[in-house]
Amino acid sequence: MKAIERLDEVQMDEVHLTTPVSPEAIRSLKLGDVVYLSGVLYTGREGVYRQVVDKGVALPDSVRALTNVNFHCSPAASVRPDGSYSVEAVTATASFRFGKSMTTWFERSGAKVIVGKAGLTELAYREWFVPHGAVYLTTVGYGLGAMYGRTIKRVLDVHWLKELGIAQALWVLEVERIGPFLVEGDAAGRSLFALANREVNLRIDEVYKTLPPPALSRFGEVLSRKDEVV
Repeated sequence: MKAIERLDEVQMDEVHLTTPVSPEAIRSLKLGDVVYLSGVLYTGREGVYRQVVDKGVALPDSVRALTNVNFHCSPAASVRPDGSYSVEAVTATASFRFGKSMTTWFERSGAKVIVGKAGLTELAYREWFVPHGAVYLTTVGYGLGAMYGRTIKRVLDVHWLKELGIAQALWVLEVERIGPFLVEGDAAGRSLFALANREVNLRIDEVYKTLPPPALSRFGEVLSRKDEVV
């Protein structure tokens, strides 16, 4: 597959994946692809990571057998009067907070697809994701938790509810076409946002080159993006 070098090469093809996502499907994903997932995924944020990474508690075998998709999110979950569970919405959280836990997490969880609200660098993808054949999908915009929640067909299980509480527990969810998500970090460790930032920075420099000097300026004001203090 040809490497994407510029934003105008991003095609944003719509891709439908079923879980567990196969290595072939993961390798085929391109930066900017619009992804929908069907099957099973699980929520896992700080509390779950502390259980598995810091305390060394094994991820339940039943979870590993069902899926390799981990959603960094806070679920709007509740317990019904009959004792069953409901998850009405899933609001993504920024993934930078999981930081250097990711390498151990991949080793102990078997996760291959991480979904979240971005926040990781291209270096993080290359150091933590690529060695484990994993990719990163980002949610699109804000306020989509309820829309994502409408794709949840049922709660299959919940783990560590007593220990972690509703928001931090590991919820195992059956979903149908949850999305859209964007491929932000691909199997080669490239980042869609990093690509965009490089082009933005280049074009900002070009804009500054065309600006005329100001007719009036305050003391210390410069016409150089690199020297400005924002």
